[in-house]
Amino acid sequence: MSATTDTAAPANTKVVTRFAPSPTGFLHIGGARTALFNWLYARHCGGKFLLRIEDTDRARSTQAAIDAILDGMRWLALDWDEDVTYQASRADRHVEVAQALLASGNAYKCYASAEELAALREEQRAAGKPIRYDGRWRDRDPADAPEGAPFVVRLKAPKDGSMTIEDRVQGKVTVNNSEIDDFVLLRSDGTPTYMLAVVVDDHDMGVTHVIRGDDHLNNAFRQIPIMQAMGWDVPVYAHVPLIHGPDGAKLSKRHGALGVDAYRDEMGYLPEAIDNYLLRLGWGHGDEEIISRDQAIEWFDLDGVGKSPSRFDFKKLANLNGHYIREADDDRLTDLVVPRLGFECTVEQRDLLRRTMPVLKPRATNLNELAEGAAFLFRTRPLKLDESAAALLEGDAATLLAEVHAALDVLVNWDTEALEDAVRNVAEAHELKLGKVAQPLRAALTGRKTSPGIFDVLALLGRDESLARIADQMARPAA
Repeated sequence: MSATTDTAAPANTKVVTRFAPSPTGFLHIGGARTALFNWLYARHCGGKFLLRIEDTDRARSTQAAIDAILDGMRWLALDWDEDVTYQASRADRHVEVAQALLASGNAYKCYASAEELAALREEQRAAGKPIRYDGRWRDRDPADAPEGAPFVVRLKAPKDGSMTIEDRVQGKVTVNNSEIDDFVLLRSDGTPTYMLAVVVDDHDMGVTHVIRGDDHLNNAFRQIPIMQAMGWDVPVYAHVPLIHGPDGAKLSKRHGALGVDAYRDEMGYLPEAIDNYLLRLGWGHGDEEIISRDQAIEWFDLDGVGKSPSRFDFKKLANLNGHYIREADDDRLTDLVVPRLGFECTVEQRDLLRRTMPVLKPRATNLNELAEGAAFLFRTRPLKLDESAAALLEGDAATLLAEVHAALDVLVNWDTEALEDAVRNVAEAHELKLGKVAQPLRAALTGRKTSPGIFDVLALLGRDESLARIADQMARPAA
């Protein structure tokens, strides 16, 4: 006997998707993509997107992890419909379903001891056989068990034929029922297992589409028999390939920061850039790379999800983030950069930073680079030069700076046009290219070899600060 699951939800059924993370750590970047795909599909179909915290592992689940997940979801603007469902609070309902399966003969009590099961596994391992429960209590009379002996409740899984899932991403996938053992529904202490809880929660929440990583594909073949035994509808499945690192191996800690909070706090990415990048990581719409949230909702469908794993490319993410930084509002960027400066900004300093954003944005790919690029504005005199800047002030640089200082000191208008004319005149008088004068001037003004355009730097620092910084380096002892 074989069974095939439907490829689409029943007609006139409102689409309901869910994201169900375990709160044992931060919101993983792979989990964020799963949440995004579920969110987009629900919004595309005019359905609902639900959030469930799978906190049944009480020893490893923490409130801090729950808070981190919710914070990451909000940062990525992945709002959920209805209240958050906490799986641990539904244990009584899970037990109720297990008892119903017992009553209907679709589950049974297994009294095999831990020692028996360990011996079974060792025997199977030695014989080169798959490690799975052998069904020793499946048809045995419970009266054979010692009085008061502990037991688990196992599903009486189908043994004959096969099961086929018409997966929206993976296509038709078939597994022989003989490969599915009678797995545990209730542990010996009466607590439900993950496999049971997931099925019950999905049913009770009305989930129509289960969109998750393809590492859960095998679980589907264990979960469907529970649904069939209870007479419940089977959801549409879409198992998305996992994200791999740049080297093609499964994404892991050695590939860099993996939590959404690290991309935000430590690496300085914008949420819209993360959303856009994750969207394109395994899904596509023609050659489009820059996709707005509204476009994503309009275009997203499961048919666009690829079957092959995607490689995480930090360079592409940086380029995309640079695009969104250039598009971002200056006031918003100022708010995001101020905490990265390392000191308490005055109102005047904050205003200066905001006015500097238009010349900082074209050069930055993340918020840290914006903060680093703005650092020259707030440095105290005399500036401490980095090694490359100091090298630019060797030789006759002091003489050039003195002439630039004199030319700037007499300016009536302190604007970029007048500043450029003055510096260019000095260069021409010495028959030098403009860069030969601009580079030592940049070193004197910023203490670095690189900065925004030198005339923007002069304009932003203002007359008094600019002339004072130049004068400091004119008086600098020759190397």
